[in-house]
Amino acid sequence: MAQLDGSWSVERVSGLLPPMVGVRKRISGSVGETKVGPLGVPFTVEGLTLRYRAPLGGLVDQLEPEGTGYRGRAVYRGRELGRFRMRPVEI
Repeated sequence: MAQLDGSWSVERVSGLLPPMVGVRKRISGSVGETKVGPLGVPFTVEGLTLRYRAPLGGLVDQLEPEGTGYRGRAVYRGRELGRFRMRPVEI
């Protein structure tokens, strides 16, 4: 989705998610990755759903628009792990 294209900072809101200092998502069309330092975990974009590939298969981020960014739910095999916010990174 073009509206998701770009770089996003990620902030933990609640749940079992770890602190997300320095976590970024980079999205281009139907693919993207979540970056933690030099490591990246790929996902596919299906509307406002981000489906992770190996090694995190089964993990899904479900997004909803919120202001200039998104609020999200991290769900693993149907069970919510936590909530987060995504904000656009100014370049």
